Amino acid sequence: MNTLYPIFLKLHQLKVLIVGAGEVGCEKLTFMLKSSPDAAITVVAKEILSPVQTLLKEYPDANLRIVIKPFELSDAEGYDLVIAATNFQDLNKRVQQAAKKHGALVNVADTPSLCDFYLGSIVTRGDLKVAISTNGKSPTFAKRFRQWLEAALPKEASSLIQHLHQFRNQLSDDFSSKVKALNKATESLLTKQSKSL
Repeated sequence: MNTLYPIFLKLHQLKVLIVGAGEVGCEKLTFMLKSSPDAAITVVAKEILSPVQTLLKEYPDANLRIVIKPFELSDAEGYDLVIAATNFQDLNKRVQQAAKKHGALVNVADTPSLCDFYLGSIVTRGDLKVAISTNGKSPTFAKRFRQWLEAALPKEASSLIQHLHQFRNQLSDDFSSKVKALNKATESLLTKQSKSL
């Protein structure tokens, strides 16, 4: 049973540290910026791959800081989320210990037992965002399921959400009545889905 509790974080209001800017670090940074282009992220690494430099150009408005140096334990101080994304298990473990000492939540690449949270696969259609977790067991399945959802979700999902938001704002009844009205307005989505199966 997957006991993880999914949440959606406002990364522009949190401080994120990624240690490592190789392939693993670049992948974590890419998906984080894709999902939250206004995130406040610091990357600490001895060297930076060129794709990371490219991300700096692709996201000029991002609150992104690159620090080229070896990781030190004090680097984890003051962050809310820390991601250890190097190819070196001993370094990732040191990052995890430093982050925990400073009270941060930690994700350690390819080491679920050291993680406080996982970075799931994400599908985005405008305001609709769906996160997929396999409880750290199979990121590959999560990626494939994300690709399937991206193909299956109608392109109109974003405009439908905008119309439902406007409809909800026009309702002046109490909460219970609003829920009933919104349920009635969206029940056809289930009917259409069952017909297509």
